[in-house]
Amino acid sequence: MKRATMELGGHAPAIVFPDADVEKAARILSANKFRNAGQVCVSPTRFLVHESVYEDFVKRFVAEASAIKVGNGLERDSRMGPLANSRRVDAMESFVADALDCGAQLRVGGKRIGNAGCFFAPTVLTDVPPRARIMNEEPFGPAAPIARFKTYDDVVTEANRLPYGLAAYAYTRSAATMAAIGADLQCGMVSINHHGLGLPEVPFGGTKESGFGSEGGLEAIESYLDTKFVSQAS
Repeated sequence: MKRATMELGGHAPAIVFPDADVEKAARILSANKFRNAGQVCVSPTRFLVHESVYEDFVKRFVAEASAIKVGNGLERDSRMGPLANSRRVDAMESFVADALDCGAQLRVGGKRIGNAGCFFAPTVLTDVPPRARIMNEEPFGPAAPIARFKTYDDVVTEANRLPYGLAAYAYTRSAATMAAIGADLQCGMVSINHHGLGLPEVPFGGTKESGFGSEGGLEAIESYLDTKFVSQAS
């Protein structure tokens, strides 16, 4: 039997608690959401923000998204390039249309840029309900759905609702919340107050339908080793 490590994508929740550094959260999450036009397996894709800091976070996140220059990667001022192919552009348009039909609000973007290439504007959708497709299917593109939450239990339930469990992110100043959310999220990787994933010396992998095995750290070597148990009596 051949051994295999499989990473199958995800739908990473990004949780912003009421005591978070909102400016820091918006800056780091937006940078990583729109990195490679959102075409990253561990991209933050479901933004769950406490109602007490929701408007502040949205304002800052929209400002960050609006400032991104989309264009040819060979141009010095470009900060986001195109999608991989025209199918991804169609997917983004479909996700946005469905979210709006479900009652979400479009804050910025939401449309293709130009008629050449596969460029799509950095997009922010707010008050996105759980039934919207973009809250259930990995967008793999530059569209960020943001939703409110009230309690810790509510956000953990929503974060764990999907059958995916690759990465998750959380922002809080509370050590107790850090410890709790790190334990309660059902995923292979949790990054708190920064974007600390994908380093060669640490494990990289998911749970549930996001795959099995690890691509990094000592854990990546375990699949290639055979365990031998030797028992001896004198």
